[in-house]
Amino acid sequence: MPLAIVHHPDYDAKFPTTHRFPMGKYSALLQALRSRGLLGDNNSYTPAPAQREWLTLAHDVDYVDQVIASTVPPAIEREIGFAVDARVSLRARLASAGTLLAARLALGDGIACNAAGGSHHARRAQGAGFCTLNDVAVAAQVLLANGEIGTALVVDLDVHQGDGTADIFAGDRRVFTFSMHCGENYPVRKRASDWDIELAAGMKGEEYLFSLRDVLPDLVDEVRPDIVFYNAGVDVHGDDRLGKLKLTNDDIAERDKTVIGFFRDKQIPVCGVIGGGYATDVEVLAARHALLFEAAAGFA
Repeated sequence: MPLAIVHHPDYDAKFPTTHRFPMGKYSALLQALRSRGLLGDNNSYTPAPAQREWLTLAHDVDYVDQVIASTVPPAIEREIGFAVDARVSLRARLASAGTLLAARLALGDGIACNAAGGSHHARRAQGAGFCTLNDVAVAAQVLLANGEIGTALVVDLDVHQGDGTADIFAGDRRVFTFSMHCGENYPVRKRASDWDIELAAGMKGEEYLFSLRDVLPDLVDEVRPDIVFYNAGVDVHGDDRLGKLKLTNDDIAERDKTVIGFFRDKQIPVCGVIGGGYATDVEVLAARHALLFEAAAGFA
């Protein structure tokens, strides 16, 4: 059975190529998935924009309305890193709906991936760090509200701490937030996840993978989740502009196989999202993000 992949052409909000956020990676990723034979008519799913009531389960109503109307205050836009115009608003709502759709597909098939998502710096009251809406938080809250799951585990392996997800689920015992990230990196002021592991700058793949393999059994024992949301950020790569770790493509591929294989062996559904990745060459960056889908396809 082919891996279910959720995508939409408007995940790419068409920023100038000179923008610090490499928006073109979303279009490049779709091309990379097609060229690798991972995306075709039989495993392609397209979301509609997230409904307002879904978004307000994870975010304050006032902020949701500002995003929908493209009236986000300039001070918050500066924290996000770009203006929330109509195209960015649509992109954020599509990505949130895409992660929800991928999660529902994963609950049925065991695994599915969204070709966007992982906007983990968006907090309850605002966006930040190139993140407008927190798609994983929205998806988890909708599934919980509808009784589709009882517990969820967020495994966040982006190089930056998942501070927004931690903020949204603080005190909520139904969702366990785990973040393994470079401690000497954004955000400066971390927000405590249920479990944080801070890694030293310059860490290479062997030590990274040892730390990851060591923690996975304890996570399952602690949470026993109905679904895992896996943020597979590739900004852990040694050449990433905004990362400070030293993983290679092979290390990232092994990381993704390790995480997905561990939970699928226990028959726990996995919803993969791509997370962060920052490189000037969007084709190179897309190839790194495609590693998630290659790994996931092996367990579909």
